[in-house]
Amino acid sequence: MTSRPLPADHPSEHWRLPRHPRSVGRARQRLRQELTAKRISTDMLATAELLLSELVTNAVQHAHVPPGREIQVRYELSDSHLRVEVADASDEQPEQCAADNDDERGRGLLLVDALATKWGVSPRNIIGKVVWFELRP
Repeated sequence: MTSRPLPADHPSEHWRLPRHPRSVGRARQRLRQELTAKRISTDMLATAELLLSELVTNAVQHAHVPPGREIQVRYELSDSHLRVEVADASDEQPEQCAADNDDERGRGLLLVDALATKWGVSPRNIIGKVVWFELRP
């Protein structure tokens, strides 16, 4: 599924994080703080946090890029949907895989596919890609 990333001048919230495992929790915490202030439903918030965790984890683990490259998280909340984007500097495309029952990894995109209203991957204007999902109330 493809869609263009939010334009740079589009009204949205965004922040940058280092490509480090601690960034997963920080991204989740920041999204929780900001969306709680905007009074979204607890169900939508829990789903958004889970899916954001999966996408940031993928960027941290699989975006093989030079040191110092950051991950960018953006979100847009409207009356009709919540859209969350995770951008990294890698052109490597994420792939859904079938994890065995005893595998500890490999289910992230399956969760995104199952819980998001829609999701996809788009090229960035500069370098890398944006993986995004949308949730509807």
